[in-house]
Amino acid sequence: MELSDQLETKFPKLDDNQKRALRRLKIFSVADLLFHFPIRYSDISEVKNIADLSPGDVATVYGKVSKLKTKKSFRSRMPTGEGEITDLSGKIKIIWFNQAYLAKMIKDGETVKLTGKVTAGKNGIYLANPEFEKMPDMPIDSHDTLFKSRPPENFLNNKAVTAREVEKNFQEAEGLSYPIYPETRGITSKWFYHAVEKIFKDKTLDRIEDYIPDDILKKYHLPTLKTALVWIHKPKNKNDAESARKRFAFEEVFCIQLERQHDKFEYRKNKSFQIKPKEKYVKEFLQRFPFDATNSQKKSIDTVLADMGKTFPMSRLLEGDVGSGKTAVAATASYVTVQQRPNGQSFGNLQVAYMAPTEILSTQHFESFIEYFRHLPINIGLITGSGCRKFPSKVNLGNWTTISRAQLLKWVANGEIPILIGTHALIQKTVKFKNLALVVIDEQHRFGTAQRRKLVRKDNIAPHLLSMTATPIPRTLALTIYGDLDLSLLDEMPAGRKPIITEIITPDKRNETYEKVRQELKAGRQLYVICPRIFEPDPEKELALNVKSAVEEAKRLKREVFREYEIGILHSKMSKEKKEKVMAEFTEGKINILCATSVVEVGVNVPNATVIIIEGAERFGLAQLHQLRGRVIRSMHQAYCYVFADAKRPSFAKATDGQGKTMARLNALITAKNGFELAELDLTLRGAGELGGTKQWGITDLGMEAIKNIRMVEAARTEAIRLIEEDPELARYPLLKQKVRKKAGEFHFE
Repeated sequence: MELSDQLETKFPKLDDNQKRALRRLKIFSVADLLFHFPIRYSDISEVKNIADLSPGDVATVYGKVSKLKTKKSFRSRMPTGEGEITDLSGKIKIIWFNQAYLAKMIKDGETVKLTGKVTAGKNGIYLANPEFEKMPDMPIDSHDTLFKSRPPENFLNNKAVTAREVEKNFQEAEGLSYPIYPETRGITSKWFYHAVEKIFKDKTLDRIEDYIPDDILKKYHLPTLKTALVWIHKPKNKNDAESARKRFAFEEVFCIQLERQHDKFEYRKNKSFQIKPKEKYVKEFLQRFPFDATNSQKKSIDTVLADMGKTFPMSRLLEGDVGSGKTAVAATASYVTVQQRPNGQSFGNLQVAYMAPTEILSTQHFESFIEYFRHLPINIGLITGSGCRKFPSKVNLGNWTTISRAQLLKWVANGEIPILIGTHALIQKTVKFKNLALVVIDEQHRFGTAQRRKLVRKDNIAPHLLSMTATPIPRTLALTIYGDLDLSLLDEMPAGRKPIITEIITPDKRNETYEKVRQELKAGRQLYVICPRIFEPDPEKELALNVKSAVEEAKRLKREVFREYEIGILHSKMSKEKKEKVMAEFTEGKINILCATSVVEVGVNVPNATVIIIEGAERFGLAQLHQLRGRVIRSMHQAYCYVFADAKRPSFAKATDGQGKTMARLNALITAKNGFELAELDLTLRGAGELGGTKQWGITDLGMEAIKNIRMVEAARTEAIRLIEEDPELARYPLLKQKVRKKAGEFHFE
């Protein structure tokens, strides 16, 4: 077989269900199949007694099966297999969805090992779609086991044997059990196992070439591509499996780094406006802020200004918690920029474009900049879908005026408006700058290469780029997905700002908490209520998540708790206009309580909103909870965050079960110093595959495992920088170049 061969031609016995399943998994060729890796191996799962199982666990249990039967579900007519497994500690139900035949492959009374996910149902917990292994043989083929040795036959006949004793006996065998692959309806791990076996027997791997340079493989002790493919699908032991996963994890991060470093190399080919600040003016400008600059703000400002003094354009990402003062850094960089004349001129100003994700946020930045620059003869423009504004007004001095889009564009094009603030409308073709020297992007950090190219002038002068985010990102992830940007951190809050009082609220404390909130509302403050869902789930669906919805919670609060207050609703299914209207009413104080989904994460500045309730906190990541909490730290008033958890609050020292782990995780909100610490903790506690937002970066779960390893990420980054410096177009590495194109998206080689 060749890697490019289509599976349907090489596996002619595929039925229609299997073909559809493979298409859903985007597996079309032999190569696609080889790179569809197991997610785990059955013996690596944690072995537990049935009595210790908690919803969400992926666990292995040993015991005897009984009550095996097949049936079709009442509504969907889905074929299912059911049964029970019993050990000395208890019993648990087994359900195989769409795999009813599995219940016929075991007999009542047989001793088996099951590996599956523990799921909560209407009638208690059950093992969902477990892989099974008849003891002592594995289910794929008893004659083709990967085990090197067996426990003694009479060992399994001893009824007093516990799960842990069985596992201990099996761990003496060096090999692993069968691989478990990502599946979908119509295709199983068993099929993948046999299909890969067929490819191996056909000697396909003898014709495969490695794309990672030999010197890198040797330097980091990574297996070759051929060896890694064998080890990941058919490992002889745990070390082989880990070595293979390490190689493919490194490879994924390495390819992303190569693409990012190439982007950086290309952007730095352009010239930029060299901006030389006068230290005295910078100090005077900083004194205009209502607070003293923190040390991390001063350090970030120094770094940004140093970058802007170079001959090539700056590309920097500024990370900082909500309220840490990112806007002050951006305003200082903007001030220094507009104070400088274009090259070789004695008149005019260099220009700044400041882009924000929403109209409300753009308008707030416009109003903030008016305060920062009021003392200077500087025109400031605002451009959004709703209209355009200019400060100062010739008629109403000291205030802004509404102007036509055509007039604004004319003044931007001739340089009369040095600072233009707006939404994505800023980078449309109709907006032309005369001397654009700095672009500030708020919460749009993945500002792609194609978008940056639009900003480069015909004479190859590119503006400096300052991207900003309040999203707490683990350092390893930031170094990977933003590999083309230099990083600065704001890890301090302005002096005098009170820390948010955060409390984890269990169900028995709910009413007491509502009374505390009522006191704040009576004092004229406002409240956010965040819910995991928009609408209530369909009660007919057995697996529907029973968590609060913004729409129903707003009705309940109005009906039962806060009758005297105005309650608004905000969620992602609303039109842009409706969202803007609701936020404007909340900002103006017409709405006292805003019931919303996490759509308020990238939020607005509502200083009067000092209380936030987060419902169903278990459904959010720590970093996301922290960012939501940051909505109420916009003023000098004391802020409160009440995290409503459904779990009972056990002793944190004994947090070993599912609920205990949840509460221990939530407790980190109270103890962690900042968002970055929480993001790192989230990565460790929840697992890379669950880290909020990671899927959007196109990184696989295997690649995300690499993100946990700072040494691996730094090694991949170091090697990518070296290769791009030596050979920017990877001309000496055509296979690697091809792999990068495929793995990291379009690679902008000339």
